[in-house]
Amino acid sequence: MGAVTGGATGAETDAETDAGVSREAGRGTGAVGGADRDGEVRGDTARDRPRLRPLRALLAALVVVALVVPLSGAARPGIPAPRPAALAPVTAATLTQAYAANRANAALASRMAAAHGDGHRAAAERALAAPGGALLAFDGRGPGLVTEVFGDLAHADRVAVLVPGSDTSLDTYARLRTAAASLHHRLTRTATPGTRTAVVAWLGYRTPGTVSTAVTTTARADEAAPRLGDFLHELRGVTGPGARLTLVCHSYGSVVCARTAAGADVGDLVLLGSPGTGADTAAGLHTRARVWAARGADDWVAHVPHVSADLFGTTVGFGTDPVSPSFGADVFAAGPGGHSDYFAPGSASLANVARIVLGRTAEVTRA
Repeated sequence: MGAVTGGATGAETDAETDAGVSREAGRGTGAVGGADRDGEVRGDTARDRPRLRPLRALLAALVVVALVVPLSGAARPGIPAPRPAALAPVTAATLTQAYAANRANAALASRMAAAHGDGHRAAAERALAAPGGALLAFDGRGPGLVTEVFGDLAHADRVAVLVPGSDTSLDTYARLRTAAASLHHRLTRTATPGTRTAVVAWLGYRTPGTVSTAVTTTARADEAAPRLGDFLHELRGVTGPGARLTLVCHSYGSVVCARTAAGADVGDLVLLGSPGTGADTAAGLHTRARVWAARGADDWVAHVPHVSADLFGTTVGFGTDPVSPSFGADVFAAGPGGHSDYFAPGSASLANVARIVLGRTAEVTRA
């Protein structure tokens, strides 16, 4: 779900439908309207039907669209790209070498994409290969993966890790990059003298398409969570134990963060435009981090049904609204913006996220 602009993520239709849905259809084990292990029918009583009706309507609409819309995207030929640079685990001492190796890999990927005739991908990779770029990781294969640093990561006192939502790939990465740069600019402008900051844009997983069945389930988040957890652990090898880490998670990225939170060494967990986390409450995330949530007044995610159910062998929907009182997060003001406006310069959401990252929580304006 969702793009981030001003920092934003753009639109790329996921060329695949969720194969697990078709494989599991009709089994009914633990599914809505099916029998559980004790033979009891769940989610099919008169009391449950009103609650499940929005979920079924949402899933049905997405299935129909996902079967039709991705056809043009599926026809796009594969873009050739080199294997990622072979690097030892990165430390503060080897950051410069890692950045250079990944820039060189992005430059090679750009040339290969250009030779293949894909000018858009070539331009995106060429921008990443520009001198001075701080690429902590790069993989130009398929939709692409990239981790980019803004600021002096090795010496930062405060580090924000930005986790994007759906429709984020190398082809749309420029908008996520703008989001990270916007947050870093705000941090450097408002930090107290002597406080050093860094922002990491982490596109470390294959995001679902907004128009796809995958975006309604936890499957991609379940795949991404171990990757994010490993990255946060490795990040400590660069920053050292003294830096305070904040996870800033947008849209479907909040589902990824929720599945990582329990074992993550982070001080704050920020959920922006979240469709839900899969947990009923913030306490259900089992994290030591302080949990924050915000939603812009014009964010369409407010209209997503906040329900969750086992359906066709997977979990569909993400449960309790993170900005609802029952969830128990610290809810802060995001202003009048929409789903793609959380990092817009001058916005209340950007100002408040920066305050959280800097530890100035008493200054955060509440919703």
